[in-house]
Amino acid sequence: MLTLDKVFDASNVLKEVIRPTACIHAPKVNPDCDVYLKTENLQVTGSFKVRGAYYKISQLSDEEKSHGVIACSAGNHAQGVALAATKNGIKSIICLPDGAPISKVEATKGYGAEVCLVPGVYDDAYAKAIELRDANGYTFIHPFDDENVIAGQGTIGLEILSQVADADVIVVPVGGGGLISGVAFTVKQLKPSVRVYGVQAEGAPSMVNSLKDGKIECLESVHTIADGIKVKEPGEHTFEYCSKYVDGVVTVSDDEISSAILHLIEKQKLVSEGAGATPVAAVMFNKIPDIKGKKVVCLVSGGNIDVTILSRVIKRGLLKSGRSDTLTIQLEDRPGQLRDVSEIISKLGGNVVSVHHERASEDSDITDCLLRLVLETRNFDHIREIRQALTAAGFKIVNK
Repeated sequence: MLTLDKVFDASNVLKEVIRPTACIHAPKVNPDCDVYLKTENLQVTGSFKVRGAYYKISQLSDEEKSHGVIACSAGNHAQGVALAATKNGIKSIICLPDGAPISKVEATKGYGAEVCLVPGVYDDAYAKAIELRDANGYTFIHPFDDENVIAGQGTIGLEILSQVADADVIVVPVGGGGLISGVAFTVKQLKPSVRVYGVQAEGAPSMVNSLKDGKIECLESVHTIADGIKVKEPGEHTFEYCSKYVDGVVTVSDDEISSAILHLIEKQKLVSEGAGATPVAAVMFNKIPDIKGKKVVCLVSGGNIDVTILSRVIKRGLLKSGRSDTLTIQLEDRPGQLRDVSEIISKLGGNVVSVHHERASEDSDITDCLLRLVLETRNFDHIREIRQALTAAGFKIVNK
C-alpha cells in the first residue's frame, strides 16, 4: 500500500544515487502565469525513471535479486533499471520496442543491461517481458503499475513543494501514470490545495479515455513523437490514484509538443524529449484551466531525445510557431522576377534559406514557372505581412 512514509523512505534511499534537480523560473512559457520547470531531464540517466526503478530494486528480497530482474520500457525506465541493477550487482534484461530511439537502446546497454528488442510498441515489449519472466523466473520490475515504483516517483512531489512552496498548479506528463500517481498522491497529502494536472499526447490518450469512461481502457493503436508516454493502457494502481488525486488530464498535439521542445531549447537552454515537453506544451497553448496569475510548475520528465529525431522536431516546431514558411509563387518566366520577389522579402526582414525554381505544370500557361521558397520568419504576423506584400505587388501565391 502506498503511504507518505514510503515516499519519505524512498527519498532517503535515493539520496545515494539521484541528482537533486532544480526548479527554474521560466516566465516566457506563458506570460499569463508564473511558470517554473522541474528539470528531471537533467537527472541521472536523463530521466525521472531512475527514482522508481532504484527504489523498487532496493526493496527486493535477496532471493528476488538472485533471480535477476527483467523490465519493459519505451527507453527511460530501461536505463533506470539497468543502472539500479548494476549498482546492486544484479543481472538485468530489458525488453524495448524496436522503434525506441537508438540513443536510449545504447544507453541501456551502457548501464550494463542485456537488451531484447521487440517488434511493436511498449505493450508488445511488456508481453515479451512477462513471457521471459515466466520462462526463466526473473523478477519483474514494472515501469509504472507498482507501488514502490510510484513511491520513488513521488519523491519529485516532495522536492517541488520544498522548492516552490507556494505553487498553485503542477503539470505532469502521463503515459502509464506512475509519475503523476506518485506526484499527485504526495502533493495532495501534504498540500491538498495544489492542483495536479496530467498531459498526454493526442495520439495516445489512454488515461484521458479511461478517466472519462470511469474504467481502464486499452487503445487499439498509439502514435506520437512522445515515445516516453506512448502507452496503450494505464495500470490498475495508476488508474485508481489518478481517479482519486488528479484534477484532470488534457492532451496536446505533436505540433504543440514540437513547439515546446523548440521553446525549451531556445529560451531555457534545455533539451527535452517529447514526453518531457508535454507539460510545457499544455501551459504554452493554454490547455490547463484557470492558470492565469497562478504559480505553475511543469515537470520536464526527461531529456533523452534521439538527435536524429531532434532536427525533425525542431523543423515542426518552427512551422508551428510561425518561425518558418514555405511559399510557392507562380511567375511569368521572364528576367527580374526572382530579384523582385527577393527584394520584397528582404525589405520586410525575411530570410530565404532555400530556393527551388521549376517550369509550371501542364495546367498553367506555357510561359509560367513556379518558385518555391523556404523562409525564416519571426512569427505568423510576419508571414502574413510578407505574403500580403507579394500579393499586392502582383505575384500569385499558389499555396495557402
